Amino acid sequence: MQTQDPQSDAPAMRGAPIGFVEFVALVASLMSLTALGIDSMLPALPAIGDSLGVASENGRQFVVTAFIIGFGVAQLVHGPLADRFGRRTVLLWSLALYIVANVACATAGSFTLLLAARVFGGAVIAAARVATIALVRDCYHGRAMARVMSIAFMVFMIVPILAPTFGWTVLQFGDWRAIFWTVAVLTLGVLVWFYLRMPETLAPENVLPITPSRIFSDWRQTLGDRNSLGYTLASTALMGALYGYLNSIQQVMADVFHKPGLLALIFATTSVTMAACNLLNSRIVMRLGTRLISHGALSVLILVSLVHLFAIEIGFETLVSFAIFQALTLGCFGLATSNFSAMAMENMGRIAGTASSVQGFLSVTVGAVIGAVIGQAFDGTTVPLVAGFLIAGIAALVAILVTERGRLFRPASTAPTRA
Repeated sequence: MQTQDPQSDAPAMRGAPIGFVEFVALVASLMSLTALGIDSMLPALPAIGDSLGVASENGRQFVVTAFIIGFGVAQLVHGPLADRFGRRTVLLWSLALYIVANVACATAGSFTLLLAARVFGGAVIAAARVATIALVRDCYHGRAMARVMSIAFMVFMIVPILAPTFGWTVLQFGDWRAIFWTVAVLTLGVLVWFYLRMPETLAPENVLPITPSRIFSDWRQTLGDRNSLGYTLASTALMGALYGYLNSIQQVMADVFHKPGLLALIFATTSVTMAACNLLNSRIVMRLGTRLISHGALSVLILVSLVHLFAIEIGFETLVSFAIFQALTLGCFGLATSNFSAMAMENMGRIAGTASSVQGFLSVTVGAVIGAVIGQAFDGTTVPLVAGFLIAGIAALVAILVTERGRLFRPASTAPTRA
């Protein structure tokens, strides 16, 4: 049994190769391409279904699910590549191929071809998560990494807030295909920025060969580390609830509240608290620590979901109450998951790329399946969505209790990390 370095949750910063503000903005931009690829599609789902002959409203959700599945599975590939060829090379290739994928989506002549292009797009842009997290881990760790990721997530969350409005605006001037063309152009802008400004961050001594034995060994190390596995499973549960929200929100607005035109506004309202909580986390995590904040946020998420479910059962659910409850829930989600990611990577410095890919594969792929189940359970009410958050929160809490041997909120210096 090994225990965590007492200093792993203490402030620790080596520094980025470019200015801190630009570094965080670039990291956020890279990660935002994924959110843009998902959330900007939400207002266009009815138009896509009508154009490509998809009669079932639940069936249109696969435009989102296909992207997420490709995004999750491909992370297993990007991790070893990032540890062998470097973060910069992998990211440049992925951005270029993401442009191709969006062009393919924009020109798809059938729903099947669109879904295939969406899977491909999710698969190539998965590097924006794997290699970017590895890039951040190259420069920071512990609470410092949590701080960087919180600020990046805060900027990153501006995209989900604006993306539905972006998609709706594009639809006012063109059809749904114009959304994909615009995403391709924005990706090109990020690619040029990254190419001109970000050098390689993988140290030469940390370059790892691509061999089955090495990859399997790193997978075992990632899954054998108590923090890595436990907090990845906790993230997986919460990501499943978030994907269920993304799958369901368009139908919730149209079929439950009969206000499809307010989708962008409600989506922004429920997302802005996530951005605000990530900003708050960046300000307090260096002082309070990742465990106190994330464990507390998860506890509040469970409580809010319970109260929300009770409100629905007694007939109190309105559009306003839904927006308030979801805003509180997603705020807690933001506080919890940004710290979960940092804690999962605490002992993964030398294999950051592969570790990030394994963690991302589990959290995104399994989360996508959970989200699809929640989305397909939509029955004309908000019960499946809210129940999904409650069950996910309880599952995440169980994972953390096992990881921390039944003790919550304790400092990192006493927390075991390897089974």
